[in-house]
Amino acid sequence: MAINEELLSFVKDALARGLSRADIENALLQAGWKPDQVKSALAAFAEIDEFPIPVPRPKLYLSAREAFMYLVLFTTLYLTTFNFGRLIFQFINLAFPDPAAYAEFADSARQATRFSVASLVIAFPIFLYISLLIGRAIKRDPSKRASKIRKWLTYMTLFVAAGVIIGDLTALVYSFLGGELSLRFGLKVMTVAVIAGGIFGYYLWDLRQEERETEA
Repeated sequence: MAINEELLSFVKDALARGLSRADIENALLQAGWKPDQVKSALAAFAEIDEFPIPVPRPKLYLSAREAFMYLVLFTTLYLTTFNFGRLIFQFINLAFPDPAAYAEFADSARQATRFSVASLVIAFPIFLYISLLIGRAIKRDPSKRASKIRKWLTYMTLFVAAGVIIGDLTALVYSFLGGELSLRFGLKVMTVAVIAGGIFGYYLWDLRQEERETEA
């Protein structure tokens, strides 16, 4: 979120005069500033004791190389999760076949399974390798966690995962109310919920951990 320059300047001057963060926050809230704006302005300066002037934190930045790395990372993540879910779907269909459509299903199931396996063989190792490279880079330089492209793609992934979970639960309730809920359908709903929920939970935890590190 972009920080208002006037607000940022006020916080900087107040910190330079030795006012406490709590007093600055209370004054700004009383003046009508929103809590998230105040917290962002205060978080822009590091809490370093016994230093005469406010020390700014590193700002979000955008690197072409990191944009490439994160685009590949999240693209392979989407490919991996989609094809993994598709593969599980095929196993469920094989375990609980629909007699009315079995003849048509058999050939398409083999093709879908083969394509999903091929995609996983390529995409998943690339995802692991890029994750390893990014993890090492962040360990060497923690400020790289402030990459703009990383933030945007993470929130986009949370949005997609949330949308999938909502659609998945809607389909479950719809089938239940219509009396069409079967074991086969229930397993597919559970598969989608576990995959999307796992991704949503992990990236939400990652963002919260980053926020805690920023506030520390």
